[in-house]
Amino acid sequence: MPEKFKWETIILFWLCFFFNQADRQIFNVALPLIKEDLELTDVQLGLISSIFIVCIGVFVPLAGYVGDLFNKKTVVVFSLLIWSAATFLTGFSTGFLALVILRAVVGGSEAFYAPAANALIGEKYKNTLGFAMSIHQTALYLGIILSGVVGGYIAETYGWKSIFYLFGGIGIFLFVLMCYRLEPGKTHEREPGSRVVFFDGLRILCKNRSALLMTFAFSCMVFVNVGYLTWTPLFLHEKFAQSITEAGFSSMFYHHFFAFFGVMLAGRLSDRFARRNSVYRLYFQALGLLLGAPFIFLIGMSENIYLVYFGLSMFGLFRGVYDSNIYASLYSVIDERVHSSVAAAMIMFAYIFGSLAPIALATLKGAVGLSMGISSLSVLYLCGCVLLWIAAQFTYQKNVLYSKQAYLAQ
Repeated sequence: MPEKFKWETIILFWLCFFFNQADRQIFNVALPLIKEDLELTDVQLGLISSIFIVCIGVFVPLAGYVGDLFNKKTVVVFSLLIWSAATFLTGFSTGFLALVILRAVVGGSEAFYAPAANALIGEKYKNTLGFAMSIHQTALYLGIILSGVVGGYIAETYGWKSIFYLFGGIGIFLFVLMCYRLEPGKTHEREPGSRVVFFDGLRILCKNRSALLMTFAFSCMVFVNVGYLTWTPLFLHEKFAQSITEAGFSSMFYHHFFAFFGVMLAGRLSDRFARRNSVYRLYFQALGLLLGAPFIFLIGMSENIYLVYFGLSMFGLFRGVYDSNIYASLYSVIDERVHSSVAAAMIMFAYIFGSLAPIALATLKGAVGLSMGISSLSVLYLCGCVLLWIAAQFTYQKNVLYSKQAYLAQ
């Protein structure tokens, strides 16, 4: 008799991941109101967002280790509590320094959610993992989309502080609920040498040319994504005089709606092609970046709002094509025993580099305008495409059979 699907558990994870993403994005949605109320400069706003992203990058490797060291339920629920409390307290901010500290706490604590949560889902849904992960992933898209719509409306109607009170308060309530309803995960004994798992991953990443090129390409994509998420709501508000609510919706909905279809389509197609040769996964990723670049340029340069919507949609579609094989490509060239540590190192590099995007676009905004700044992100997509093409052509086949002997020899 088939095992009954644990709906309550995946719903709790879905809600947690929803607020993980929503609490990231509400700051960007409320950016114009925060800027006006606290009299902040564009550079200061960019710096706040940069610090937020760099905290995620710095804490992700530690989060992976902590997720193995402690009970995964404990890590998940206390991560939720800390970022929700910091989000709630953000509503009391009266200046730049308070925002820097609180957004850093939100970013650092959110980094602990994904490693423990994904491992816990893997434990609880061994026979239905694909279905469970698919449900969980939808929280990312809806968290960003609905935070743009609901968050924009609440911030515009009741003030920007209210959105942080609401989302942070709900997160604290969810923490209490998950403490009582979420089943704990398994407790594993640590193996000798586990303290240096991350450093093994970093070392292997730096020595594996294909993995390193994929990391550089991933860093280009993250830089673009962080810049887009941070500045597009303000871009639509200032250039097209959209309300905070409308700009929050438009900037997030079209991109993520089409990204969903892109990732599903490319995932199915790349699996078929990869049966012939797994290098096709890299070509799918490179194609996604190549085809997405012109639409990023269109977003910034267009004077017609409907062309901007079209650009956002196609940018999202091809971003999904790239996203479909990020980890599948990486895992094909490294030993399976170091998948987590190498992936953590890749994420760390990407997020630290991506943290420069908000401040870079803020600087460009003052120098050449935000339109040109957003369009210039297309160059990073083209760079990422070239890096993946180089990996596919010159290094991938040498690394794809990364053997146990090669791992032990390093």
